[in-house]
Amino acid sequence: MRDSRRTRVVLVVLVVAALALIAFDYHDGSSSALRDLKDAGASVFGHAEHAASSVGHFFDGSGSGSGQVAQLQREVVQLRAELSGERLSKADYAQLRKLLLVAGAGQYRIVAATVIAVAQGLQQSVTLDTGSANGVRVGQTVLNGQGLVGEVTSVTSDTATVRLAEDSSSVVGVQVAPSGQEGFVTGPGKTAGNGGEMRLEMLSSAAVIRPGEQLVTASSNPYVPGVPVGVISSLLNRAGSLTAVALVRPYVDFGSLGVVGIVIAGPAHNPRFAVLPPLPRPAPTVTVTVTAPPKSGASSPRPGG
Repeated sequence: MRDSRRTRVVLVVLVVAALALIAFDYHDGSSSALRDLKDAGASVFGHAEHAASSVGHFFDGSGSGSGQVAQLQREVVQLRAELSGERLSKADYAQLRKLLLVAGAGQYRIVAATVIAVAQGLQQSVTLDTGSANGVRVGQTVLNGQGLVGEVTSVTSDTATVRLAEDSSSVVGVQVAPSGQEGFVTGPGKTAGNGGEMRLEMLSSAAVIRPGEQLVTASSNPYVPGVPVGVISSLLNRAGSLTAVALVRPYVDFGSLGVVGIVIAGPAHNPRFAVLPPLPRPAPTVTVTVTAPPKSGASSPRPGG
């Protein structure tokens, strides 16, 4: 408390002195005492002004300051990456465990990363704390312990930008399990009113699909094959379409992304449906037998009778 009060007192004294010097500037300054006082004040406040202008120049976009600012920004990103790697929460550990299980089932070689920023515009994308220094390249598949997250669209040495599979510009080739019929899903985007569900269109007019069937990435698109995408929730009226159309509930919760994996090397063989989570089993049927009470007036057995 004493330090805080002393700082305020010194600040008040300096402000009063500055105002006094401004007032003295309106006189002719013929007095030697006034000249000495003005010179001393100019010396004190001149140093402060120089320091302030130096700081302002450092953060200005011109000169070598811009390079120093860029370096600081890179260091901040690196520090955040180290922090996220060393201080995983319990939720992050759970996500990492599920991610490793998915990567192992699909034989995907991955680099683990953490989401450090989410795009605020119409485009649905996130920024990860891992980049080209760790083998990340544009076009690589990003997944988590639930399924397909998206595709890498740009990289720096320490970060990567990922377009989410729910973005309206995202198109993912898929296969239906277990039939293997192929189609493609598009993201709903932020303005969609279908509850965040993707839209599925089949490629063949003879394809027959049903609610509850699961989808994985096909081998015919830039994504690595076999990554779980979602489950068919409902069929739609074709409305002029020659092929079956449906809504798909994605496996990934795009609103709570944390630890993800970037696939830097795909599997040697197509895992097909090996990575899919098991379908929920129907609840067992329970038979309840209800015994009707005896009718009034009817004799009931007596003990020992």
